[in-house]
Amino acid sequence: MDLTRDQGASELFHAQSHLYRHIFSFISSMFLKCAVQLGISDIIHNHGQPITLPELVLELQINPTKAGFLHRLMRLLVHCGLFATTRVHKNQEDEEEAYDLTPSSRILLKDNITSLSPFVVAMLDPALVTPWQVLGNWFRCDQVTPFEGAHGVGFWDFGDQNPEFNKLFNEAMASDSGMMNLLSETASQFLRVWIH
Repeated sequence: MDLTRDQGASELFHAQSHLYRHIFSFISSMFLKCAVQLGISDIIHNHGQPITLPELVLELQINPTKAGFLHRLMRLLVHCGLFATTRVHKNQEDEEEAYDLTPSSRILLKDNITSLSPFVVAMLDPALVTPWQVLGNWFRCDQVTPFEGAHGVGFWDFGDQNPEFNKLFNEAMASDSGMMNLLSETASQFLRVWIH
């Protein structure tokens, strides 16, 4: 069957775009994990003001030949709303683009009570991402969960056998619980004020 006869070129293009958007959607998650691993939020926060790309390259201590790749990383993270751009004056004549924090990147700051950095790193760890790779096979096998299908053991047994992953997961849960507790307290305070 020739699809081009049944569908116009525009419809085919939209269908292809739709599929590609879903195929490559994992890239945003991986860029987020990369930003957490590099500590970009903390670097911008500690800089005390928006940071330019050359300053960020210097702070990250990466090879200057990778500055173009860092620029691409930051563009995607800005596009996703994780960071913002602004213009800064380096001298009276020159203006440069600089990166700033957003509410989302502020909750990635490692020293904050509300830091979700451990949660990001754990949820995007290969141990938790791999089960999604075997989901199709899982429907055809007798394993109870996709996690078991990917790793040969259940989640809790895997944690017992892998202390480093267990620590990572526990830090993630503590991080998430800290955020939920803060939100719960804030909601309770709001209700008390609203009711009285």
